[in-house]
Amino acid sequence: MRQEKSCGAVIFAAGDRGPLWLVEHMRQGHTSLCKGHVEPGESEHETAAREIREETALAVTFLEGFRERIEYSPQPGVTKEVIFFLARTESTDTAAQPEEVDAIEFLPFDQAMDALTYPDDRRVLAAAAAFLAR
Repeated sequence: MRQEKSCGAVIFAAGDRGPLWLVEHMRQGHTSLCKGHVEPGESEHETAAREIREETALAVTFLEGFRERIEYSPQPGVTKEVIFFLARTESTDTAAQPEEVDAIEFLPFDQAMDALTYPDDRRVLAAAAAFLAR
């Protein structure tokens, strides 16, 4: 069994009626949270920050104390671990990485939940919203 690891973040910006949550519409046809593969020598936070810059062109600030982990099999013989942090951005001005991302949206919680393709991403988003509400 081959092991892979990715890191990313649940990203939010302040909205008039509460947080707006970033979702990415990927070229592969699904909608997800921002994440990507760990490169040699990177910490989890470094990977997340790099992937956010590459995929969205956003600068973010990580909120301490939030770390969620999911694991799944993207293909037979492969197990993938994904670590998500919680990050705030002051800007919703994005530039989607054309090789991977079709579009980026900032949505209210319910719309973001509906947009996400996978239950694990919805669980992580719900955990992030609950953490932020504390």
